[in-house]
Amino acid sequence: MTDTTPAAAPRAAAFTTRSPATGEPIAEHPVDGPEEVSRAVARARTAQAGWAALPASGRRDLLLRWKKALATELDTVARTIAEETGKPAGDAALEVVLTLEHLGWAARNAGRVLRGRRVGTGLFTVHQRASLVHRPLGVVGVIGPWNYPLYTPMGSVGYALAAGNGVVLKPSELTPGTGVLLAGLFGSAVPGHAGLLTTVTGAASTGDALARSGVDKLAFTGSPGTARKVMAVCAETLTPFLAECGGKDAVIVTADADLDAAADAIVWGALSNAGQTCAGVERVYAVREIHAALCERVVERAGALRPGAGADAAYGPMTLPGQVSVVERHVAGAVAAGAKALLGGPGSVRAPYVAPVVLTDVPEDCAAMTEETFGPVVVINPVAGVDEAVERANASRYALGAAVFCRGGRAGGAIAARLRAGAVSVNSVLGFAAVPALPFGGSRDSGFGRIHGEEGLRAFTSVQSTTVQRFTPPIALTSFAVPAATRERAVRLARALHRRR
Repeated sequence: MTDTTPAAAPRAAAFTTRSPATGEPIAEHPVDGPEEVSRAVARARTAQAGWAALPASGRRDLLLRWKKALATELDTVARTIAEETGKPAGDAALEVVLTLEHLGWAARNAGRVLRGRRVGTGLFTVHQRASLVHRPLGVVGVIGPWNYPLYTPMGSVGYALAAGNGVVLKPSELTPGTGVLLAGLFGSAVPGHAGLLTTVTGAASTGDALARSGVDKLAFTGSPGTARKVMAVCAETLTPFLAECGGKDAVIVTADADLDAAADAIVWGALSNAGQTCAGVERVYAVREIHAALCERVVERAGALRPGAGADAAYGPMTLPGQVSVVERHVAGAVAAGAKALLGGPGSVRAPYVAPVVLTDVPEDCAAMTEETFGPVVVINPVAGVDEAVERANASRYALGAAVFCRGGRAGGAIAARLRAGAVSVNSVLGFAAVPALPFGGSRDSGFGRIHGEEGLRAFTSVQSTTVQRFTPPIALTSFAVPAATRERAVRLARALHRRR
C-alpha cells in the first residue's frame, strides 16, 4: 500500500507478479488486508475534507499538475503497463495518452458541470427560491482491471478526484505496479494532500475488504460473476455500486459500406491488445451480398499479424493465463458446431499466445457468440439485412459497445439508435473511448452506471436540493391553519389550470 505513515506491523503475506510472456518475476507486493484497507480509507477521509474545501479552480490546478507529472513520466508508466500486461510498448503509451486526455477534461470541466444552480418553481411555489448543488460523496473505492490498468480505473479515479472525493484504488493483482506508480506520482505532484489517493494491493480478499471498508461508493470493473459477488457485499451496507462488466460487442456492416475501412477497423477492434478489450469487436453481422468480400479483406489483414514479445509483434500474450482455455473452448466449440475457420482455429492457441482467428457461420447459441471471449477471435456471420443484424446484435445479454459501417453517417446514426449498446461508433470502432465528454457504460450483463463525461463527474457526487422561502405566500397550503374552503379553492384552481393542456 502506498502509505507514507509508519507501518503498524509487518504484513504476513505478499505476492509476486510475473511477466505474462515469460513467467519471470517482476515485483513483490503486499497483500493488504482489512486493517491496511481501513487505514487507507481513514487517511483518504481525513485528506478529503481539505480537498473538498478547495475551490473547484484549486482542485483543477492540482489535478493538472498531476497530469503533467504523468505526461513527464509517460515512458516509465508505459513501461510498467507493458511489463505487467505483456502488451506492446506503443499500445501501452497510447493507453497513457488516452488517460491524460480524460484527466485533463475532468479537471477542467468539473467546476462547470458541478457548480450549484437555480431551478424554476411552479405556480404554487412561486414564493420559494429553489437550487441544487452537487456535493462530493467522500471516499470512493475503485477496483480496477488488468487489461487497461491505467485508462480504465482512471475513468473513476480521475473523475472522482475532480468531483472532490478521496480515492482508494485496488488494482488487479496482475497489474498492481501500475496502480502503485499512479498513486506515487499523485503524492509527488500534490504533496499537500497526502493520502487523498492511495493504492492497496492484493487479490479477491483485498477487494472484499475494500467493499466492506465503509467507502461511500465502489466502482468496479471485471466479470459479471465477480460483480454480483462484490455487489452483494455492498448491499449489506447499501454502499452505492458502479459496475462495468465487459461486453460482446457487435459490428453491423451494410451493403453500401466501405469494406476496406470496415475490414481495417474490425481487425484492429478484434485483435488489438490480444482481443482483451471490454468494448472490442467480437461479433460482426454483414449483409449477405458483401459478406464474402468482407471476410476476404478481414482474413488478408488479420493473417498478416503475429503475436509475440518482440518489437515487431502486432500484439502480446494473453495477460490472464486462465483466459487461454476460454478462447480455446470457444473456438473449438464453434468449429465442432459447424462453423468455418477462415483463419486459424483451435491450433492457433499456443499459450501464452493466441494467433488471429476468424470464424464464420457460427451458430448463434455457441459460446463464441453468447459469452465474452476476450481473445483475438472474431466471428463474421451473414445476415439477410439490417433488420436481422440489429435483432441479432441486440439479442446478447451484454450491451456495452457496438459499431455500424455504412455509406452515410446519417443512415449509420439511424441504425445506431436501434442498438441497445451504451456506446456506438459509426464508420469506426471504439471512437467514443477517446472522447472524454462522452459517458461510457452499458446495461444488462455489461453492468450499470456511467464513467467519463458530465455523467461520469456527477456519478461521484450526491445532489442536495434546497428551497428558501422568499415571502409569505397568500395561501399557505402547508399549514393546519388554512381554512378548508381556502384549500378547496386552491384545488379547483389547480384542476382548472391542468385541464387546459
